[in-house]
Order: sequence, then structure tokens, then C-alpha cells
Amino acid sequence: MIKFLDLQKQYKSIKKEIDTKIFEVIEKSAFVGGEYLTSFEEEFASYCDAKYCIGVGNGTDALEIALWSLDLPKGSEVLVPANTFIATSEAVSRNNLKIKFVDCDENYQISPLSIEKNITKETSAIVVVHLYGHPANMDKILPLIKKHNLKLVEDCAQAHGAKYKNKKVGSFGDIATFSFYPGKNLGAYGDGGAIITNNQELANKCRMYANHGRSSKYGHEFEGVNSRLDSIQAVVLSVKLKYLDNWIKRRQEVANLYLDKLEKIENISLPKVNKDTQPVWHLFVIKVKNRDSLKEKLQKEGIQSGIHYPTALPKLKAYEYLFDEEYLSYKACNEDSLLLSLPMGEHLENKEIDYVVEVLRKNFI
Repeated sequence: MIKFLDLQKQYKSIKKEIDTKIFEVIEKSAFVGGEYLTSFEEEFASYCDAKYCIGVGNGTDALEIALWSLDLPKGSEVLVPANTFIATSEAVSRNNLKIKFVDCDENYQISPLSIEKNITKETSAIVVVHLYGHPANMDKILPLIKKHNLKLVEDCAQAHGAKYKNKKVGSFGDIATFSFYPGKNLGAYGDGGAIITNNQELANKCRMYANHGRSSKYGHEFEGVNSRLDSIQAVVLSVKLKYLDNWIKRRQEVANLYLDKLEKIENISLPKVNKDTQPVWHLFVIKVKNRDSLKEKLQKEGIQSGIHYPTALPKLKAYEYLFDEEYLSYKACNEDSLLLSLPMGEHLENKEIDYVVEVLRKNFI
């Protein structure tokens, strides 16, 4: 079986280091806060070219806390891409802000044209998602941010280490968030997330809010939440962070092999890579007309694949109250686009990629 993702193989490759650090935390009973968390926060901030990092319970909390810290006008609009995981829009609602969905471009990233079209006097912020590990088109988005005096939150849940014009994602906006869900390129062994920023005031606000609004053990300046990255997850992430760039390099090699070997198959639309970007390929997503039957055929041939976000957010029942006729034309909707995610990760051998390509060829040529 060619696995879509192989976390067990990854663990075995770094087992000694992981086990040593986990047992160290247990032996010291240093489970929450302290040196292990601080160490990871400093390492990850440095990796992202940011001044501050706050570890939190998960990527959804990171988004919610980040948006809260911006103190946006109550009830104002926040632009969110239609093609992403619901956590991005949930965070907007949780802050008593209005969701306004915008369309995506040909590579399923948030569309600058759609952003410009949807900005109104009620718009206060934009959440840019660097989807599938591909940086969004920041050259076209940043002027809109400046022109309309908007706040920018970068959702980097799938893009740890990705670069736009040799600059790390997460360093373009006011604040950025990450998820360390186990399946991410940098994944914990449970839930986890982080917020990064170069703004000390925002960093302090986020850190306090994520820890019950406290400035000391029993000094609570405001009501917050309990959202902390625990020490076991922190040491797992610290170990993995040392290997992340090598894993990214392998993902890029795998992606290039797919792009080269699948290029001439007419019935497969491949991802388009902006020349100014260095994607980290959290997912390798193709567009095919017979997605569901192809997925079944791949499974029968021993190849795992995935379908991510089969329904655009505006078409979910959760957002029926926002329904607009325009939503029906969204290119972002996977029901129309028929997107399929192929196996992707540093676990893949070249011969396995060749086999995936062979099976795809058999079905299209």
C-alpha cells in the first residue's frame, strides 16, 4: 500500500530523539509551561523570521485568539476564502464578526480580484490562507490592505516554511497562525497550534488571553481562555523542527516528479506554481473529471488518496444564513472542481511515485 501520509515511518526515523525528550518531560513532571515550551516558541519564532511566538492548544484557537487581539470593530466584516477548512471562518464568528466569503484563483488560493470586489466600508480585516502549502499572491494583496487600511491575518496552517519572494509566510501581516495537527508538515502527537507576530503588544495580548487573561498566577486583567501548547507537544515539535527543511526539500522533489511525469496527460490539471513562490506541498492536488471513480481505482491498486474540502464553505449548512446567488459560481467549490489529493510526503520513494504515475496513465491514456 502506498500511503497518503506515513507518520509511523517518520516517527521511526527520529524515534530515539523523540522518546528521549518525551521521557525527559515526564521525569521532570514539567507538563505545562516552563522551559520546554519557551524553548520551542523561541525556535519556531526564529524559524519563521518573527520576533514572538505563542504556543496554543490548536490551530483553531490560534486563529480565534489572533483575531481577538486585533480589537476589530464589533460586527465588522472579515474576508475569508471560500475554499479552506471551516476553522478559518469559525474564528471570525467566534469573535462576533461577520464572515464575507471571497472567491479563489485558478490555483485555489484566495483571489486578489475577488478581495478587491468584496471590500466595503464595513470590512476590517482579511484572513489569507496559504492553502495546500502554496503562498498566496502577496504582491497583489498587500496593496489592497494598505489602500483600505485593513488588518491582515495569515492562516499558515498548511504552509510551515513556505516562502513568497524568499520571505517566509507569516511575516507579511499583522499576525499569523499555525496548526500542528499531526498530519501537518510540522505536526505534533496531538493537537497544537501557534501564533507569531512582530508586534509586542499583540504578542502580550495573545499570551495573556490564551492563559485566562492572567498577568500573574492569580492576577487576571480580563477574561480569557485556556489554550496552551503542552510540554510534550513542544518537545516533539522541537525535535521535528530540526528536520523540517529536509522534509520540505523532499516534498518539493516529489512534487517536481509528479509535475514532470504527469504533465502530458491531458485529462489531469496539475497545480500551477507561481515563479515567485517556494511552496512546501502540504498537499498535491490535481483536478480530474472522474474524481470519485479514479479514487476508487487508485485504492484498488493499493494507492491511498484524499479529498479535501469537497464543499466550498458558503455551501455548507452552517452558512445557509449567508446564502447569496453569487456563491453558486465560486470556482473554489470542490463539487465543481473535482479535486483529488495524491500521496505526498517525505515518506515516498521514487519507485512509489512512478507507480502512482503508471496507474494514472493507465486510466487516462
